[in-house]
Amino acid sequence: MVDMFLLVPVALVWLYQGLWSKLLAVSPSQVEVVKSALRWTSLPPAIVLGTIGAVETLLAVWVLSGYRRRLAATVQTVLLATMNAGGLIWARASIPDPGGMVVNNLAFVALIWCVAGSIGPSNARP
Repeated sequence: MVDMFLLVPVALVWLYQGLWSKLLAVSPSQVEVVKSALRWTSLPPAIVLGTIGAVETLLAVWVLSGYRRRLAATVQTVLLATMNAGGLIWARASIPDPGGMVVNNLAFVALIWCVAGSIGPSNARP
């Protein structure tokens, strides 16, 4: 019960951000951030945004599976840190509230690590 209480919100964030905001109902603000971050490359923003959305959607499935929670938490943390850093460095003007983004993602990372540390056979060892 506790596991699902923690797993579901983390997975829902990834589903919303990936499946909804980047794949199904593409968010104009997400497109703008990716365009700004890619302004020095020839990579097509739609492909990059779709790839990020697919990765985020797969993360939701991984989180729900409960498989290797600590590895999943590490991957999520690295992805969030990379996306936040990239956004702040290359697309800061396109992010409406950079400070809020960082604070929200710090709280999200804390929840991610709560999931990683929750009781379960995949977390028997530190």
